[in-house]
Amino acid sequence: MNHNLLDALNVRVVGDGDRILVLAHGFGTDQSAWQRVLPYFLSHYRIILYDLVCAGSVNPGYFNFRRYSTLDGYVDDLLSILDTLCIDRCAYVGHSVSAMIGILAAIRRPHLFTKLVLIGASPRFLNDEDYHCGFEQEQIEQVFTAMQSNYEAWVNGHAPLAVGSDVPTAVREFSRTLFNMRPDISLFVLRTVFNSDLRGVLGLVTVPCCIVQTAHDVLLPASAATYLMNHLGGPTTMEVVDTEGHLPHLTAPGRLAQVLRQVLSG
Repeated sequence: MNHNLLDALNVRVVGDGDRILVLAHGFGTDQSAWQRVLPYFLSHYRIILYDLVCAGSVNPGYFNFRRYSTLDGYVDDLLSILDTLCIDRCAYVGHSVSAMIGILAAIRRPHLFTKLVLIGASPRFLNDEDYHCGFEQEQIEQVFTAMQSNYEAWVNGHAPLAVGSDVPTAVREFSRTLFNMRPDISLFVLRTVFNSDLRGVLGLVTVPCCIVQTAHDVLLPASAATYLMNHLGGPTTMEVVDTEGHLPHLTAPGRLAQVLRQVLSG
């Protein structure tokens, strides 16, 4: 799609700096999730923002269920955006599923990325016999059933759980972007995320990484960050943002920005 892809995914380039920074949002949000973080970086970076094709801000007609049945389709989109914009080096900040997308993109094109910052990241959201950093299959099936039976009720329950902190504006914002998603696409994407397993490829990552966690995230145990620390192939560090929940860019943008500035300048 190339130039059409830029329009389809609402690609924007903002900021006055020399260095390139990509901000990639996670499931259930869109690029507006970064709006309170952006001001901290505009004078130092040229920032690339875009919407994942599953976001409610994107025409659902662009969502090809076959193409996006794995994370590879999202990786293709990211690399196509960077190629179309003639980007040859950039730092990448990815939240949740976009952290997984960034890992896969950096394996394909390691020289494109100076650093990966992985916020709320996990290589696998489902537990198995030797891995206990996610959810049990039964728990996930309950989520899928709830989404199918009453999407509105699921959003109203999930949004405050994911936000974690007592920040009503963040709950409202996350609810808004979840409601913007077409329910069948939302369910399909979540199934794709939970079926993804990056454990076997983490050692192929050579790009320096920083894992960013909140102090407490009900959706992501600290053991997931530890697993990444122990298995990513490149130099890896970890930082903790002093807030709760899975969406620090909504609940504590100033604290997250401080961590990001420190990490990116290192």
